[in-house]
Amino acid sequence: MIASLSRPGGNTTGLTILSPELSAKRLEVLRDIIPGLSRVTALWDPTTGASQVTMTTSAALSLNLKLEVLEVRRREEVAAAVRAARNSQADALNVFSSPILASLHREIIAFAAEYRLPAIYQWKEHVEAGGLVSYEPGLAAIWRQSAIIVAKVLKGVKPADLPVEQPTKFDLALNLGTAKSLDLTIPPSILLRADEVIE
Repeated sequence: MIASLSRPGGNTTGLTILSPELSAKRLEVLRDIIPGLSRVTALWDPTTGASQVTMTTSAALSLNLKLEVLEVRRREEVAAAVRAARNSQADALNVFSSPILASLHREIIAFAAEYRLPAIYQWKEHVEAGGLVSYEPGLAAIWRQSAIIVAKVLKGVKPADLPVEQPTKFDLALNLGTAKSLDLTIPPSILLRADEVIE
């Protein structure tokens, strides 16, 4: 869609939420939370493209983790995907960034709980709904920056001349009730890093 972040060209600018990079980073968060983590299953919506798969696969190799990627395109596929993760002896789920997967978060959270699989999500709202952990770009800052970009365009700056901006703040949220139900003790170092802890 754009030529580069610094000079997007065309009639497009905006912000990136770094979905591929953060999907990979979420593996590190899982490793820091789950003792002996060795196998992770990622839930992926293929309509978002392959960049999250590529970057997360590379991160898994560098972290010495086995990664299985399962496609989820519809609500009816959630139960089978989470069951397949459990049957493959995954230690955790990494739910990739996707509008479809975000809309299915309640189903994913319910099946992850049923199969006792710790899972990391993109948004803290998923943790508030009962998910274990999320790692996200700071949405409040993104909304503020979006307004600044819109104001510049309304004042006559061409979108092609405005760099696509990246988030500078990332938020870690934890649900201690979910951790307790999974018999998971969150390390003190992670609790100190957390921006939001739900009891």
